Amino acid sequence: MPIKQTGQKPVSPVQFQYFGRPKPSGRVEAIMEEENRCKFWLTRKNRFCANGRLNDSPFCGNHKSRSDGQWIPCPIDPSHSVLKENLDGHVTRCPLLKQTQCLSLQPFYQKGINAGKEEEEDITSEMKRNAIYGMTVSEFCKLIKKIESIHALICKDIVESYKMPEACNVWIRREIDRKLPFQEKHVKQQASILGNLEDFGALKSYSEKEQCDGEGLYLDNAAPAVVEFGAGRGYLTQMLADCYGIQMVFLVERKSYKLKADRSLRQKDNLTLERLRIDIEDLNLNAVESLLGLPFLAIGKHLCGPATDLTLRCCLPEQSSETTMEKCSVNHSLKGLAIATCCHHLCQWKHYTNKKFIADLGITKEEFHAITWFTSWAVDADHGSDLSIDCELHLQYMGEDWCSGGANGIEDVVRNMKAVDRAVLGFMCKQIIDTGRMMWAKERGMEAQLVKYVPSCISPENHLLIAKYAKCS
Repeated sequence: MPIKQTGQKPVSPVQFQYFGRPKPSGRVEAIMEEENRCKFWLTRKNRFCANGRLNDSPFCGNHKSRSDGQWIPCPIDPSHSVLKENLDGHVTRCPLLKQTQCLSLQPFYQKGINAGKEEEEDITSEMKRNAIYGMTVSEFCKLIKKIESIHALICKDIVESYKMPEACNVWIRREIDRKLPFQEKHVKQQASILGNLEDFGALKSYSEKEQCDGEGLYLDNAAPAVVEFGAGRGYLTQMLADCYGIQMVFLVERKSYKLKADRSLRQKDNLTLERLRIDIEDLNLNAVESLLGLPFLAIGKHLCGPATDLTLRCCLPEQSSETTMEKCSVNHSLKGLAIATCCHHLCQWKHYTNKKFIADLGITKEEFHAITWFTSWAVDADHGSDLSIDCELHLQYMGEDWCSGGANGIEDVVRNMKAVDRAVLGFMCKQIIDTGRMMWAKERGMEAQLVKYVPSCISPENHLLIAKYAKCS
């Protein structure tokens, strides 16, 4: 007998099951769901938290108030903390315990090998800010004048170098696997990084015939291996493998990511991929067995803060040779590098590679930290018009009224600065920091150059350090 249509959809019997009891409907169900939700009010979302509450609390696990006991950072993973009374039990089941134990057994793991010699605590952004706002107006103005003077002295040769190499056309024209993520701004940055490396003479396209002889053995002029530092999902390396015929890659990244390029890379014939999940600070590159004796390129896109300094130490010998003869006699496995720097406000004096260069410019450790804090201003302005610091800078607070004490304090000085002036100052500070890194590479026998590899409207983090070893005669 046909069922009479009432205008309502048939209800599945499963919908009537509600923890062994008939499932309530309508208003009753909504009230019960509301009762089981966390009672923490989210001001920005203008609603209560949607997570389920704990049995013994009106809040969920994220919003339940902490115990009054002493909370201390986990010794295995300081990103979270635990009650001191529960510490002994926690360290035996911390999620990172197994990973840390496995990492410590790897031959390339050496704690703090690239950290630098100085041992001191990190200086937080808040500490840097407090130090700057504790200055007098006169001291602040003198520091700004010093930054302008130093920038004019050492940052003359930074040029715009926006490259779109022919080798990358397969990506630029989107003639790639449609399953691969495509974001135009990232593709332009990646292509320009590789284009600058190619234009600098450290990279060229390789075919499989060029790399192997008739017996399948690699030739001396074969494509070098590539080590990508701070690799993330690895799509800079993906473009490099697609466009330049690179067949051995190492991805260095301390975090775990989803949607990585690894799966696509492993599907390539004759490509060898190795992912090293390790902090750059602890990586002894000379102990990576599969890389021993192979020429390699070091690349990195947006290496945040001190990660650039850690990478330079990881790739280059700490001691520089004193004569050209000594430099030429060293058999360098590193053939070239391209590092797009980023997040200079996170830089630390203890990690910075070229402290001597900075000190010789008359910049103290405290002033260096102030300079790193100023760099955050570089991304504050509107970059739609492609902000550049090549134009003449007029800072209102540099006038006699400010420096004579007419202002009520640094807060007033900063508040009255134009956004474009703050951004210009931030870019100056970024370039001073990166110039020191470039000079450090030159002291180790490399040809090095600092360029702006994309317009600031694509990314305000647009400084690229490229370097290679010159052929010795």
